[in-house]
Amino acid sequence: MKISELFTANRRLFSFEFFPPKTDAGGLALERTIRELGELSPAFVSVTYGAGGSTRTKTIDLVQWIEREARLTAMAHLTCVGASQDEIGGVLDRLVDAGIENVMVLRGDPPAGQSTFQRTAGGFSYAADLVRFIRKRYGRKLCLGGAGNPEGHIECRDLDQDILHLKAKVEAGLDFVVTQLFFDNRVYFDFVARARLVGIDVPIVPGLMPIRTVAGIERMTSLSGAGIPAALRAELERCRDDDAAVAALGISQTTAQAVELLHRGAPGIHFYTLNQSPATRIILTALKTARLA
Repeated sequence: MKISELFTANRRLFSFEFFPPKTDAGGLALERTIRELGELSPAFVSVTYGAGGSTRTKTIDLVQWIEREARLTAMAHLTCVGASQDEIGGVLDRLVDAGIENVMVLRGDPPAGQSTFQRTAGGFSYAADLVRFIRKRYGRKLCLGGAGNPEGHIECRDLDQDILHLKAKVEAGLDFVVTQLFFDNRVYFDFVARARLVGIDVPIVPGLMPIRTVAGIERMTSLSGAGIPAALRAELERCRDDDAAVAALGISQTTAQAVELLHRGAPGIHFYTLNQSPATRIILTALKTARLA
């Protein structure tokens, strides 16, 4: 099913993001995670695409497994990194032939060892170019999601310019937007207001990541450009060396964020799971108990 059709059903959508594992053991662990979280009936799950297309085949295989074996709606990530138009077209053909109807369209991060994005010969420079390519090739056969950055893209901290980049992607053919992680809901509501002001009218789903370790979230925010509010940072410092306390704080933080977001009209929540189920399961169960999910 196309994710865009689920939004029209006027219900909140809850979804999970996974990444292709590097080992067989990781694969088995991820299968367990997907089955456990699948019991919560997510609207869809997404699978990332490694830098430079390094997990291209694994991404395709995993979304097929999710659709066929886990019986969940799957969305495959696709980036511009390390591939020509012909190569990207081949990946898309494989997805379409496998019955996949949903694609998350991204420019992608530079591969390891590169500090800036470099367009591959015969490839694309921007996500908007890739969106246009897909629409020209497949029309409305695919539902297309895209990324939004409430605090600005790491390479574009000018918020006014960054929102125009998002508008270009939407005008090229995005059906909905999922935000980068954030920890202050005010940046999400401001982001949505700025998006609506420039004419972006597609659903904008907030993306949340439960904090598991201090080192982990520091690494993720340095990559994404997301800020950590002072009060939350102080509490993280207080329990930095106690992973159990950090994880509990992360669950409380994300639950509180989700409750406010939903009460104030967010169309759902996309959880960045890092291939783990416990925190996300606890949070979404709490939301269901409160009849917010």
